[in-house]
Amino acid sequence: MTLDLPLICAGVIAFGVLMYVVLDGFDLGLGVLFPWMPDETARDLAIASIAPVWDGNETWLILGGVTLFAAFPVAYAVALPAFYIPVMLLLFSLIFRGVAFEFRAKAQASKRWWDAAFSIGSTLAAFAQGVLLGGLIEGVTVVNGAFAGGPWDFLSIFSVVSGFGVVGGYALLGSTWLVRKTEGPTHDWAKRTASLALLVSLGFIAIVSIYTPLRFPQIAERWFGEHHWLTLAPVPLATAVVAFSLWRELRHGADLAPFLYSIALFMLGFLGIAISLWPNLVPPSISIFNAAAPATSQKFLLLQLAITLPMVLIYTGYAYSVFWGKVSVNDGYSSH
Repeated sequence: MTLDLPLICAGVIAFGVLMYVVLDGFDLGLGVLFPWMPDETARDLAIASIAPVWDGNETWLILGGVTLFAAFPVAYAVALPAFYIPVMLLLFSLIFRGVAFEFRAKAQASKRWWDAAFSIGSTLAAFAQGVLLGGLIEGVTVVNGAFAGGPWDFLSIFSVVSGFGVVGGYALLGSTWLVRKTEGPTHDWAKRTASLALLVSLGFIAIVSIYTPLRFPQIAERWFGEHHWLTLAPVPLATAVVAFSLWRELRHGADLAPFLYSIALFMLGFLGIAISLWPNLVPPSISIFNAAAPATSQKFLLLQLAITLPMVLIYTGYAYSVFWGKVSVNDGYSSH
């Protein structure tokens, strides 16, 4: 049996991106929600809940980027200049946010300024990711295997809407994370906020789901051509079921289930985008097959990933298991 190396490498990239979106998404979402948290205690609880894991979450962004560079150099060479501005905005925002996170822990008189910096960095990072996604769906101008567009080609009404959509989605992840990690007034505020964030997220999901098949005939053909809609119908149906289940669990006062359902909602959205763009890495013309590195390079990459990826997974699982309990401003993490 011959292994399809480009397909395996693309799967690793997809897995890394999904892990980043889910794990870094909730702590970026806390930054998005920072200005609207009810008091300083709530903000301290939010920071304490992510302190042991937030920097490790960003490991997955590095893994996805390195794998793209090594396994699909053509796609990397096209995508980087096409999305240089949102990528730089993302990286600078993450750095700015990280600095604010560390300085906030020591600040006294200037704490509110670092609160604002943490929120601004988190929101801009989330927005940049959404703009990048929207620009990718819109497509990239490629001539002779190289980017042939301008530096602002990524910017459109749809990419801006996608940016706000990711901000809203991360707010949903962040609020349901707080539902899981806190008690008392902060927990109650997070429940109310999660319900609102769910409505906002569903609104943006609807916009993307309606716009993309209307704007792009190839996406419409993928979802509705021949009998494809029968095969792919479980994706939107599952999205509706998950959204309803999330709303119901919030109403019933569950702690963990809302966070898990919000993750499932992101996974279904990720699956829908993957179905729409398959097999392209950089639409409309750079696919995983014509952008792949030589087989020897992919084999070497996969050998390294076979060593490092389990280590990252073990570390991530261990970190979350150690700091699994509710968080408190008095004694940090509880013993349960």
